Order: sequence, then C-alpha cells, then structure tokens
Amino acid sequence: MQFIDLHRQFDRIEDGVREGFDAVLKHKGFIGGPEIKELQKQLAEYTDVKHVIACASGTDALTVPLKAWQLKETDAVFVPSFTFFASAESITLAGGTPVFVDVDYDTFNMDPADLEAKVKETLEEGKLTPKGIVAVDLFGLPADFPAIREVAEKYGLFVLEDAAQGFGGTIGDKRAGSFGDVGSTSFFPAKPLGCYGDGGAIFTSDDDMAFLIDSIHVHGKGTDKYDNVRIGYNSRLDTFQAVVLLNKMTLFDDELDKRNFVAAEYTKRLKDTFETPVVPERFGSSWAQYTLKAKDKEERETIVAKMKEQGIPVMVYYPIPIHRSGAYKHLGAKNLPVTDELSDRVFSIPMHPYLEVEEIEMICNALKDIVNR
Repeated sequence: MQFIDLHRQFDRIEDGVREGFDAVLKHKGFIGGPEIKELQKQLAEYTDVKHVIACASGTDALTVPLKAWQLKETDAVFVPSFTFFASAESITLAGGTPVFVDVDYDTFNMDPADLEAKVKETLEEGKLTPKGIVAVDLFGLPADFPAIREVAEKYGLFVLEDAAQGFGGTIGDKRAGSFGDVGSTSFFPAKPLGCYGDGGAIFTSDDDMAFLIDSIHVHGKGTDKYDNVRIGYNSRLDTFQAVVLLNKMTLFDDELDKRNFVAAEYTKRLKDTFETPVVPERFGSSWAQYTLKAKDKEERETIVAKMKEQGIPVMVYYPIPIHRSGAYKHLGAKNLPVTDELSDRVFSIPMHPYLEVEEIEMICNALKDIVNR
C-alpha cells in the first residue's frame, strides 16, 4: 500500500504529460518556456490573486518574499514550531530570526492568542523587533487568518502564508495562497498539487512585492537580465515540471472532492477510537495528511510498528518540533506545551484521492484492532 499513491494518478494524466514533454523537447524552452506562463496564469485565476511567480521549491517560495521584506537579524518573524523545518529555516536564510509560537490543539495551526502573547513578550524583552508572521496551513487546513491578520494589523506585521501543504484549502469563498500579504506553496511530489521534482510558487496581489519577488528569484535582475540591481537567487521552475502541473490542474478539483470523501470515511470509522481532525466552520481542508492523536507516545510507537507489520504505512509529522531541533534549540524557546504534546502523540495514515473504500476499511480495522487489544 502507498502512503500517497502517485501511480494511480499518473495513469489518468500519462498521455497529457507525455504529449507535453514532447512539445517541450520540440520548442526547447526548458527554462522559462510558454508552459510556465500558462501555469502562472492558471494558478492566479484559481487563487484569485494578481501575480504568481513560479520558483524552484517550496522553501524558495518562502525565502524569496522574506528576502523582499529586507529582514535583519534583529527582526523577529513569528512562526509555529509544529511544522516542517523550512517554515523557520526560510526566515533565517532571509536574514531574520524566528520566534516560535504554539499551535491550537484541535487544528494543529498557529494559535492566534499565543501569537499575540509572543509578540508582547518580544516587545517587552526588547532584543528583537517584531516584523512579520509566517502562518502555516498544516496538513491541508488553512490557518486562522482572520484572527492572525487582526494581530498583524494591531502590531504592524506582514503576513506570509505558508500554503505548502494547504493549496486547495479554503476559508469561505477564498482559497489558500490568497490569505497573506504574500502566499507560497510547494509542488513537492507528495503535496496536494505536486510535480515530479521540486517546485514552488509565490502569490501576491501587491504590485510592488511582485516586482521585487520576480527580480529576487532570478539573480536580482533589473529591466535587463544582465543588469543585476540586487542580490537574489537562482530559483526557476523548469518547463517539464510546469507540464506536469498543468496536467494535474485538470484533475485537481475532482481530487479535492475525493480527498474530502476519504477524510469523511476515515472520521466516520475512527471517531469513536481516536481524536480525529477538526475542520472549523467555513474552513475547507485539502487534506495533505489525515492526522490522528494517539493516547501517548508509547501507544503511537505501537501503532506505527504494528501497522508496518501489516504493510500499511504510517508517518509521524513531526516527532521533533523545530524549537527543539539541533539548529534552533540554542534560541531557548519555551512555553509551547501543545506543540510538545502533539509531537509525542500525532501520526498520519495513508491519504490520497485514489483510496478505495475497501482500503479505508482495512486501514481503520487494523488501527482499531491494535488499540483495542
């Protein structure tokens, strides 16, 4: 059994991908080919933002806009610790300092109340200047951006949406990628919209930011590509990956419906055995992961081992929160009790649009048998 089954998906898009690859081989626009512009256009329409800039990875999609905000080491950027390392790493790469925020127990996303508390603490300490927020759409569910933006406006902070896992998620009638001053996503193959390598995209409706981002992501280019007016990166999505993504876009809404079906089936079968994921009213998840809470760390270890024995993959995201990682433990972050607890208890089970009901039943029955023994 596959944790994320790209084989079944490829069966649906194989003809289109191969035809698209042949077209690229003919026109030879391997970098910056016409498919890149078409992808950016479709992504802009899908998210209802003015500008989309495709780039080389999800990490770059965070680092490039952070670089545009001209961060200094004394600038604090607030970020959850319960997320993938890149959410904080990008802040450091861009020159700033991450300040870690706790998450909500039910949604796994940044806790707006703790965000404000950490901003106040930072102001009181006086060592760092609050500058911005990186809010993560974890496991497919958008963060609580209405509440987060209230805090941002109160303290004059920018908001960068990390939608690496959240592309396709919604709040009301708005889609992930559009909730921050700038949004970012990853096209890593395991993501809800993934390519066949690395890739990412940056979203904004701010013309000035779009101009800076477009420059920074290609060596700080000016009006002429050989007139480099600032220090930048080499972060371009290649045309073959755009072909893959354009074909996947034709399936994307259908796959979101199927992901929601799988999640509903899981919840129906597991809600009496585990604490199942919570999706608040007016929010919609793209279900990058379906994540459960074990009773404790020992039970989780048993579940992972016993499921593996049955050939059912189970993953743990994230066993070491970022504030306890080797790279950041020197910052001495504290008062993150929910993050610490979740890191010991959560585990994720197979989630993709092509799971059959029989497979869902097998996974759920196996889980229940393990914990009920």
